[in-house]
Amino acid sequence: MADPISQFATRIAYGARQLPRVAWYIGHGMVMRRLSRTVRARAGQGPPPQARVKVPDRRRLYADMAVLFQRDLANVEAGIYPLPADHDGTLPVVLNRSRLFFEDLPDVHRRRERRDVRQVLTEDTRGKRPNYYLQNFHFQSGGWLTPESAQRYDTQVEVLLNGSANATRRQALLPLHEVFARRDQRRLKLLDVGCGTGRFLDSFKQAWPRLPALGIDLSEAYLGEAKQHLKQWCWIDLLVGNAEALPVKSESQDAVTNIFMLHELPPKVRRVVFREFARVLKRGGRLVVVDSLQLGDAPDYDGMLELFPRSYHEPYYTSYLKEDFRDIAAACGLAHLRDVNAFVSKVMVFAKR
Repeated sequence: MADPISQFATRIAYGARQLPRVAWYIGHGMVMRRLSRTVRARAGQGPPPQARVKVPDRRRLYADMAVLFQRDLANVEAGIYPLPADHDGTLPVVLNRSRLFFEDLPDVHRRRERRDVRQVLTEDTRGKRPNYYLQNFHFQSGGWLTPESAQRYDTQVEVLLNGSANATRRQALLPLHEVFARRDQRRLKLLDVGCGTGRFLDSFKQAWPRLPALGIDLSEAYLGEAKQHLKQWCWIDLLVGNAEALPVKSESQDAVTNIFMLHELPPKVRRVVFREFARVLKRGGRLVVVDSLQLGDAPDYDGMLELFPRSYHEPYYTSYLKEDFRDIAAACGLAHLRDVNAFVSKVMVFAKR
């Protein structure tokens, strides 16, 4: 039984770290919405038309988000992973990221109004990345291709998820714990596909600092950001690569993780990527995917999910909402173990037969 004093101290420390982050990013969201209303009013556009779909109110959203943080804390208290450090950087770094976020909002608004999403498809970029990748996802400047985009990304995602993005990512650590516990870290391997700026790998390394990990992403700029974010850790490599043809040997990985990526892939590409996941996993290896809820996972959220791609350029999100990942996995020799909702996201867990 846990020592009550130690448990109390852990809860106080957890709240002291997480509550200010949540307030900070909720505040960003409030300012963002106010700026949007101001811009529309100055342009004589008025408020956007109200969609005739049912969506959760903010009280419900915050209550469900609190459940996520309670689960995160419970994992800490159970010894699944240590008290998390989000490593957001110094105050000047955090403020600079906020500045970059707000400075991009007028351009985001203009792209949204004009449905302009192909600014990153140029003669310089054409053919160097898959065509579906060369878009201004979320209407942001630079798509996923520029250092400035990489510096904005973490703020954008935390604002979108009200400061819960890192806590959501950490829910992938529990199914990994189930296969890594009581094993020699140095003899295991983890592959994180679509590692982006390295936020999940940071959480992973806090739990298993000696376990060799490889992060792969299509964006050199985002890997550059990840390299800076992860520089305190050893036993970690970062590599530019395409999930459709992973530069990794077959049956070489004990676990594969994929965070917030599948909803940005065309349906045919998702199937190719799943085959690659299965190819590189060892027998009995674990695949853990964290991504958006799908239709029916939490019926009260279905309306909000359907509205999402209207406000954020996500051209493949609607198909994602209806995708049957159990069937896709089964066709690759992966057994579906479970799905667990995590606020507006979910954790999907598979094992290689």
